[in-house]
Amino acid sequence: MAFELTGQTAIVTGAATGIGEAIARRLAKAGASVAVADLNLSGAGEIARSIGGDAFPLEIDISRSDSVNAAMAEVLTRRGRIDILVNNAGIAGMAAPIWEQSDADWQGVIAVNLLGVVYCTRSVIPHMRQRQYGRVVNIASIAGKEGNPNMSPYSATKAAVIGFTKSVGKEVATEGICVNAVAPAVIRTRILDQLTEQQVSYMTDRIPMRRTGSPDEIAAVVHFLSSRDCSFVTGQCYDASGGRATY
Repeated sequence: MAFELTGQTAIVTGAATGIGEAIARRLAKAGASVAVADLNLSGAGEIARSIGGDAFPLEIDISRSDSVNAAMAEVLTRRGRIDILVNNAGIAGMAAPIWEQSDADWQGVIAVNLLGVVYCTRSVIPHMRQRQYGRVVNIASIAGKEGNPNMSPYSATKAAVIGFTKSVGKEVATEGICVNAVAPAVIRTRILDQLTEQQVSYMTDRIPMRRTGSPDEIAAVVHFLSSRDCSFVTGQCYDASGGRATY
């Protein structure tokens, strides 16, 4: 198939559900051995078993650098290589205006959505540099470009992920490592259960296609960015927004 990944090892965080699950399945279908990484180990195990082949579950708490480092070491012990990292895991946070957001609300979203991406990327980059090859794909959000009301922690952290992607992409641009991001608009996953119907309508009404996206549609973009064919693309943010993106 196009963008073949045979022999490669991929880690997908938050892969027990939603977009992460769709990405894990897509990369596995392309030939990769996929680490279905999630805080929910039993859920990750179910997905890995249903994928079959070389897929395996990986317990990880991306908000803790020690957990991240241990998980990455486990993959290297098991597979001997990490070719692809997809930083997908994220949380929406509490739906509320800024004056109702507490320190804990902000810290919780920052720990997962931003620091989780930092910890995972920082952990695999030395290995990728040593091998002079790697692909890192960060799942951002259109909210990181436009900002969604009552979602300031989420919007701010996703904006930070885009900036982080561009920065790290430039740092390793001459070492065979491509670092890119994908910015979906609203996708029909369980994360929407954390939002009000009013919030979902606000986001959907601004999509020219007038619908939510599917996890498989995001996985298709990630697949290209994870492949060897993505050889002259780095530090970019690909919108998958049904036409909503304004820049």
